[in-house]
Amino acid sequence: MKGRVFSGARPTGKQHIGNYLGAIQSYVKLQQDYDCIYCIVDIHALTTLEDTHLLKENTREMMLDWLAAGLDPEKSILFIQSHVPEVMELHTLLSMVTPLGWLLRVATFKEKVKLQPHNVNYGLVGYPVLMTADIVLYKADTIPVGEDQLPHLEMARDIVRRFTYLFGEVFPEPKAKLTTFPMVIGLDGERKMSKSCDNDVELAASPEETTQRIRTAFTDPARQYRNDPGHPEVCNIYSLHHFYNPDRLDEIATQCRGAAIGCVDCKNILAEGVNRDLAPFRERRAEIAQRPGYVDEVFADGARRAHVIAKETIKEVKEKMGLP
Repeated sequence: MKGRVFSGARPTGKQHIGNYLGAIQSYVKLQQDYDCIYCIVDIHALTTLEDTHLLKENTREMMLDWLAAGLDPEKSILFIQSHVPEVMELHTLLSMVTPLGWLLRVATFKEKVKLQPHNVNYGLVGYPVLMTADIVLYKADTIPVGEDQLPHLEMARDIVRRFTYLFGEVFPEPKAKLTTFPMVIGLDGERKMSKSCDNDVELAASPEETTQRIRTAFTDPARQYRNDPGHPEVCNIYSLHHFYNPDRLDEIATQCRGAAIGCVDCKNILAEGVNRDLAPFRERRAEIAQRPGYVDEVFADGARRAHVIAKETIKEVKEKMGLP
């Protein structure tokens, strides 16, 4: 019997190459061996209360990228979190068994408080409980995560154990499937690639936009002039060649160190590799975008299939908790 995978992502709009290399390509591969449920978590996005007027557009753009990258609605359940309201109901029920002290000690909560001290809302505190509800509502037993996300999953496991201790077994304890999520540094050469940091390269950008974007990237900080020898081991552009020009790594490194190519040349080589790699994706995305109503159909079908599972889980939970 196949295991069941669950993963969710906040609707940030069009995805960038960091999203693809870090998560989406793993989502696609997991479809071969697991029953997969992938969710766009729009309720989670409300905890920041920023740009909520873009939620619908961002959700649609994200799904277009997922579909173009190879997520298959025939193989996986693809849906929007708020379209299955049982998750909010389960969130409330799980909040009754989750000690406040657990939530206040979560490192990401402390980080968010620093980022938005003017808006420390309950949703921010209860984020791990809603995340747990996302997972266990569908009785997912396998969660693809990187090592940095293990503490979040351990919180979900703690909540499941506490529920089981108090009321009996309903949920499997979700286990991590450690996935090699490469840390893709953004074009600024310092921070993780992120739309909010404006250091990203969108998957759906045109070849011209991609080239122009990559040309703005910071490179070897010690290389001041075209004839200076380069240091590829500290250059962010060279690190991206590992993904987009893996067969030319030695050649590019040698030419860089010998000043046979400059930073602009190196950026152009990367842009060519990125555009070559993304050409099939962009073609598929354009085709899907031209199909009227298709994305809405995917959302509706995914919500319907997810609701079948969610309804049965909520029934079990209420019975265990003694609710009428």
